[in-house]
Amino acid sequence: MKLIFIRHGDPDYEQDGLTEQGKREAELLKPRIPSLKADEYYVSPLGRAKQTAQIALEGTGIEPEVKEWLKEFAIPVTRPGLEYQRTVPWDWLPQYWTKIDGLYDADKWMDDPVMAEAGMREKVKAVTDEFDRFLAEHGYVREGRMYKAVRPNNDTIVFFCHFGLMSLLFAHLISASAMTVWQGFICPPSSVTVINTEERTPGNVQWRCSTFGDTSHLYKGGMEPGFSGRFCECYTNTDERH
Repeated sequence: MKLIFIRHGDPDYEQDGLTEQGKREAELLKPRIPSLKADEYYVSPLGRAKQTAQIALEGTGIEPEVKEWLKEFAIPVTRPGLEYQRTVPWDWLPQYWTKIDGLYDADKWMDDPVMAEAGMREKVKAVTDEFDRFLAEHGYVREGRMYKAVRPNNDTIVFFCHFGLMSLLFAHLISASAMTVWQGFICPPSSVTVINTEERTPGNVQWRCSTFGDTSHLYKGGMEPGFSGRFCECYTNTDERH
């Protein structure tokens, strides 16, 4: 089975929609949709993901099903160095989080005092349980760090959603710390990420990412990938987010 995660286009967070740039990014996704050869489409309940799906799927007759658990995983935490503000769990400065060994652990990262104070373990479990229930309905049942193929298939499923959420689900699939995925990778707006099963012995499945954050459709349309979700390449780059 193949899972395809498409991040929404450049966001207007205040309006929970897309900027003009984001709408153009979604338009450039259109020619790519037929090549995905997907069997099912799902979308986050949030406006920016729904608008991306609406534009990208226009004219196809496809109506993606809304899944509540696909909404952004924006659980507020009080991170070190920002004690008087609460922010999303992945927005930590590296000089703080890289010193905490537990944040690199696939299980222990949720028990860091900052994460525990936000009820992270319970909130992660609520999302990943829904995800595993979905996968079980499609033939793949989690067993330890792997999955059992009770009904192996070559289906392709597309999700229009969010970087924070899809990174959490990716980390869950490969039994990694979500913190290392959030901090070490980026999916630009409208990018495409592909994760597929590998069943090298009967019934035993691991998941492997073959494409992460691909924006070739933007380059094909003469457009550079957006910067949303990234931080400044150099501290002196005053026009980039710090």
